[in-house]
Amino acid sequence: MSISYLTDMDGVLHREGDVIPGADEFIRALRSEDIPFMVLTNNSIQTPRDLSAKLMRMGLDIEPERIWTSATATAKFLSQQAGEASAYVIGEAGLTTALHEMGWILTDADPDFVVLGETRTYSFEALTTASNLIRGGSRFIATNPDLTGPGPNGVIPATGSVAAMITAVTGQEPYYVGKPNPVMMRSALNNIGAHSENTVMIGDRMDTDAKAGLEAGMRTILVRTGIADDAEIARYPYRPTKVLDSVASLVDTIRDPFGDGFYQ
Repeated sequence: MSISYLTDMDGVLHREGDVIPGADEFIRALRSEDIPFMVLTNNSIQTPRDLSAKLMRMGLDIEPERIWTSATATAKFLSQQAGEASAYVIGEAGLTTALHEMGWILTDADPDFVVLGETRTYSFEALTTASNLIRGGSRFIATNPDLTGPGPNGVIPATGSVAAMITAVTGQEPYYVGKPNPVMMRSALNNIGAHSENTVMIGDRMDTDAKAGLEAGMRTILVRTGIADDAEIARYPYRPTKVLDSVASLVDTIRDPFGDGFYQ
């Protein structure tokens, strides 16, 4: 059985704009062994092309086609659910571009959906419009449930926090497409023609990465280069299949990461 990989981006391949030691060797090993892989992120702000260019500046060569964001997953999900429809969007280029590419019309005139993504410029006017559209019957979708994200002066409110405010006004909970929803994982698997039983999910968070991999039926690896440490891991009732210091530990065992010959 051949192996495939899904890997988170922030905290696994880079941290605060710096490549995590060994991440470049890990990507090169995937390529040299011709192993299918996708890089996942709940970031809905930037397009895969923008993220690819950002990673290239750091020294990581990952083409846009191998980057799967919560925005692209959301656009794919919506196109499968509703074909070509209309949406009022709060978000940035990553989300609006993904929906445009699926043939969607972005409008505030009686849209089929309100789609909430991450942005650094949430406006009271836009949140009011979104709330009233949802109260009027538009269905509520959000790219990801993250409550906070990193900012220059500490944490900042992220998509989940803003969605909670809209929910308080409308009484409507959004459907979240991004991690830990297995929908995002399965759409990424479909994109590379892989199956959950022969795919390993690598992440640095228990609440999104490990949970998403587990619920999608994958074996999981948690690395300590992000936010999770042993104390954090112990807080959860589920466990990753394996815990490693970093992806550097996988370079020499990339086809048999658990040492049991399962993927040979």
